[in-house]
Amino acid sequence: MTDAPLTPMEADDALAAEYVLGVLDLAERAEAEARIKRDPGFAGLVAAWESRMAGLNDDFAEAPAPDLLPKIEARLFPKAAPAPTRRRFGLNLGWLAGAALAAVVVLATVATLAPPRPETLVTLATADRRLSYQVSHFGDTLQVARVAGPAAAPGQVHQLWIIAPGASPVSLGLLEDMPLVIDYPVPPAGFVFAVSVEPEGGSPTGLPTGPVILTAIVGEAT
Repeated sequence: MTDAPLTPMEADDALAAEYVLGVLDLAERAEAEARIKRDPGFAGLVAAWESRMAGLNDDFAEAPAPDLLPKIEARLFPKAAPAPTRRRFGLNLGWLAGAALAAVVVLATVATLAPPRPETLVTLATADRRLSYQVSHFGDTLQVARVAGPAAAPGQVHQLWIIAPGASPVSLGLLEDMPLVIDYPVPPAGFVFAVSVEPEGGSPTGLPTGPVILTAIVGEAT
């Protein structure tokens, strides 16, 4: 006996269920989210599946997102020895300049042989891996893509930061549905990537204002 093909309505219902369960890949999820905005019928199917699945969370107590920024600051800016911290940062800057010069020489040699391939730099993820972003680099370009979990809640946005030893966080951009592509050199070991929850449009102060929910240190195993 052969299985009959799904009708269009059945296919839409199955897609809505997969979206709610979080089993779609990044491209499929982005396409489904775009369809929710323009197709009220499909949005209704998604809402129906969310209602059916709501009971699965009954056994889990709500917990606020951990604010990791104080721990990052304590690690990067030790109060007991501020002078060595500044000297180490100076050495890191010199290393970064030397690495940038070496990268220019290597890229000039290799560019005519093959196009650059993306390499994973760090992965920022919660302990249960329900939310994660992957940072890859192409020479002097970084690409940041959400590989698991939902976007920020309505009215909020995930914002990406980079923190050099001895320096304040610097925003690299907002993390939304499409991957974020940035012209930025590969940071050396010890630099920290962080993701905070900010108001829609990003932090109004130029520094993290909401909880820092994800971090990853360049050069550390994740």
